[in-house]
Amino acid sequence: MKQRVVAGNWKMNTLMHEAWRLVEEIQQGVDARTIPSNIDIVVCPPFLWINDTVVRLTGNRGATEPSVIRCGAQDCHHEASGAFTGDVSASMLVDIGCRDVIVGHSERRQYHGETNELIARKITAALRAGLRPIVCIGESLDERALGRTAEVVSTQIDQLVAHAGADALSASVVAYEPLWAIGTGVAATTDQAQEVHALIRSRLSTHGAPDTPILYGGSVNATNAADYFACPEIDGALVGGASLSSTTFLAIISAACAAWAE
Repeated sequence: MKQRVVAGNWKMNTLMHEAWRLVEEIQQGVDARTIPSNIDIVVCPPFLWINDTVVRLTGNRGATEPSVIRCGAQDCHHEASGAFTGDVSASMLVDIGCRDVIVGHSERRQYHGETNELIARKITAALRAGLRPIVCIGESLDERALGRTAEVVSTQIDQLVAHAGADALSASVVAYEPLWAIGTGVAATTDQAQEVHALIRSRLSTHGAPDTPILYGGSVNATNAADYFACPEIDGALVGGASLSSTTFLAIISAACAAWAE
C-alpha cells in the first residue's frame, strides 16, 4: 500500500514554551485518533527544539524506537562533517532521533541560493545518514504565467536525478510547492495541483521511481485538505502556517485518515 505523509514545517517560528505546548497538543490529538500505518505524521520544528521534541514524543533522548509522530528537520548540510560554522549535518540529526529532513524548500532556494545540484548533494547526505528526504520542487508565479510550469518542474526532477540518482528519489518524498501559493493564502486549485502531480508522477516514473510519495504544499488548511487528498496523485501535504495550530494540523490529519483509512 502506498505510503502517505502529512508533515508540518514550523519554519522559524515558536519560542520554547510554544513549541512544547504545540508538541503536547498534537501528540494528545494523535493519541486520540486511529492513525493508519500507511500514514506518516511528521513535525519539523526549528533546530533548537528537535532534541527535546524527540524526547517528548518517544520518552527517550536520541530515540531510535519509532513513535506515531516522526520528528523531522527543516534542512541539513551536504557534508557529513567539517568546518561549516552554523550548519548541522544529517548524522547529527539522526543521532538525536530525527527521521526526516526537508531539503530544497523554495525559501532555501530563494534566500540562500540553493541550486538543484546542491539540493541533490543534501539528498545524498541525508540518505547516507539514514534520514528520509522530503524534497521540494515548484514553479514561481512568473513561470506559471509564462506557461513554463511543466518545464520548470521537469527540469528540477531531471537535475536532481542526474546528481543524486533515481534510487535516491525512490527513497525520498517529493513535495510540490508552487511558490506563488506558499504563505500567501492563495492555494492552487485541486485541478491545478492534480495536473502538476500527474506530471511529476510521470516524470518520476520515467526515472524508475513511480511509487515515490508526492505531497502538495502551499496554503494547505483544515478547509481544503480533504479536497486535495481526494486527488488520485496527491499522497499527502507539507503544511506550513497551518501546522502552527494544533487544532488546524489535527484537522488536516483527520482528513488524511478519512481519505486513506486502511
